[in-house]
Amino acid sequence: MLNDLYNDAKTRMQSALQALEEDLAAIRTGRANPALVEKLSVQYYGSPTPLQQLASVGVPEPRMLLIRPFDPSNTKEIERAILASDLGLTPNSDGKTIRLHLPPLTEERREELARIVGHRVEEARVAIRNVRRDSLKEMREFEDEDLISKDDRTRGEKEIQKYTDEYIEEIDQIGERKEKEIREV
Repeated sequence: MLNDLYNDAKTRMQSALQALEEDLAAIRTGRANPALVEKLSVQYYGSPTPLQQLASVGVPEPRMLLIRPFDPSNTKEIERAILASDLGLTPNSDGKTIRLHLPPLTEERREELARIVGHRVEEARVAIRNVRRDSLKEMREFEDEDLISKDDRTRGEKEIQKYTDEYIEEIDQIGERKEKEIREV
């Protein structure tokens, strides 16, 4: 019973970690990264569709993204989605491909992005702590229903705390790496 609880907690903590990594991949740094635009929502025949389903995204140069739509008739919609996004990039199109030149980040923008990273890292920490809270609550309920002993609950609380500490440490490391990447000139 407790093993199921541990596995559930670890799975939920791992998914919070993955969500943070995906979130941070979409934050622009000094280098071009396809993750910057892959999740961008494009209107495709009236329904919002992620860009990665409509085009391939490559990095021909360190500060350029090259988007090749699978169907060239979608080029205008992809351009419109890029302009409407908060990326602050202007697409250059030749009708078949779209080039995105990433200008160097200003110091002010770097600071703003570092704050955003800090905020997202804190949200991930809160998600991990919520998983811990839910698990501890479940353990107390198990004890109240006489499914586990007080000693089992105490051991379980220590185990859940160990997982919490491990995941929060990993989240902090990911956040520090991303901030370092952003501040790199």
